Amino acid sequence: MVEKILNYVAGTWTDNGIANRQNVTNPAFGSPIGEVVLTPQEVVNRAVEQGRKAYETWRRVPVTDRIQYLFKFKQLLEANIDDMARTITNECGKTFKEAVAEMRRGIENVEVACGVPSLIQGYNNEDIASGIDEHMFRQPLGVVAAITPFNFPGMIPLWFMPYALACGNCFILKPSEKVPMTSNKMFALLEQCGFPAGVVQLVNGSKETVDAILDHPSIRAISFVGSTPVAKYIYSRATANGKRAQCQGGAKNPVVIMPDADMDMTTRIMADSAFGCAGQRCLAASVAITVGEARHTFTEQIADAAASRVVGYGLEEAVQMGPVIDARSKGRIEQLIGEGEKQGASVLVDGRQKQVKGYEDGYFVFPTILDNVPPQSEIAKTEIFGPVLSLMHATTIEEAIELVNNRAFGNMACIFTSSGYSARKFRYEADAGNVGVNIGVAAPMAFFPFSGWNDSFFGDLHGQGRHGVEFYTQTKVVVERWPQEWTRQF
Repeated sequence: MVEKILNYVAGTWTDNGIANRQNVTNPAFGSPIGEVVLTPQEVVNRAVEQGRKAYETWRRVPVTDRIQYLFKFKQLLEANIDDMARTITNECGKTFKEAVAEMRRGIENVEVACGVPSLIQGYNNEDIASGIDEHMFRQPLGVVAAITPFNFPGMIPLWFMPYALACGNCFILKPSEKVPMTSNKMFALLEQCGFPAGVVQLVNGSKETVDAILDHPSIRAISFVGSTPVAKYIYSRATANGKRAQCQGGAKNPVVIMPDADMDMTTRIMADSAFGCAGQRCLAASVAITVGEARHTFTEQIADAAASRVVGYGLEEAVQMGPVIDARSKGRIEQLIGEGEKQGASVLVDGRQKQVKGYEDGYFVFPTILDNVPPQSEIAKTEIFGPVLSLMHATTIEEAIELVNNRAFGNMACIFTSSGYSARKFRYEADAGNVGVNIGVAAPMAFFPFSGWNDSFFGDLHGQGRHGVEFYTQTKVVVERWPQEWTRQF
């Protein structure tokens, strides 16, 4: 049965009379499981107007009362985590365990946002001049929006939504049209929390919907996660329209493997990083740079790990990796593997043109290893966004760090070593916003910012934690004097 995916506007589930729709496909089966509306500009405008009306009341709700809705939301997410995870698996493709882990990381952000009464505090100085006091307050912006990607349909909306709501804003989510079912379930839980109508709304759609959000003068801030070309587009159009914007882009994440690393642990963690979620995450390890004697041991072990990884439908117990999101992504990934071979890399483990028994129509690309990837080749710089790990080789840590920094992206860089000197040198010199030491996916906890750099991020304030609170508030400074002679005498 194909599920109808609706909008949630002004506290009501509705298709808004929209005729334009798109299929939602289970990537393991290659068949439709849903049908989502593609929201036009006039419906977006209606949602924004509802948000503006709701904001006038919501901003006046004490912050200690606003977070009570989030406490309830957190409890509902916990109670429904398995159901949410199954939905993620069916529309996104990742394994059930990966989907549960995704929701756990999202729930962490709801928990941190429940602490906003402390995070939103201002500061003051008494007697900055004779009889004059000065105060700084944080106030909400108004109506804000997030445009989120297909690869983490449960977690990434929660990087933004809880902070925006706790800070007193009204929030509009535009999820990826490829994975709208998770957001629908999330908003069904939000509805149970009893938020006033218009405070939190969902509009599904594609580019027309996005452009309507970017151009509407009453939307004050935009949060985005996706590829770098789209991040640049979102950031440019949003800021040209006078909006705040935080736009997380793509990545090509390098990992240095030192000869003194624990190779068994390193291989296990690297396989999970490179092939987990079918490589479709912005913190996936994309390039492994071995140093010296690490080359032969790591190359052999990671090739074995790639070749033995169990690929299939993510709700089956033994499966370690699911499909990529759609046929277009599968074709693109396989084409890039071929381009890498043409550019001088050798295909050590080839995941192209393979099928999973019983799921022959699924969009599966098996784990792939490209060895001896030339550092100056296009494949060394291109975000593949699939289960493909490129291997490069260096003789010293200095050479390895040079390879790490020779790229446009700056999302993540990691090192595996047992040397404190090497670890400190790497964390100090690596040109990346998220750095891992003996970590394969350096994903910050919810109370730290998700710190992409360079072409991996456009903006000033990142998602999560204090950055989230600062992004969703504006500062007001009040300087006041109350002379005694102005005081009415009774």
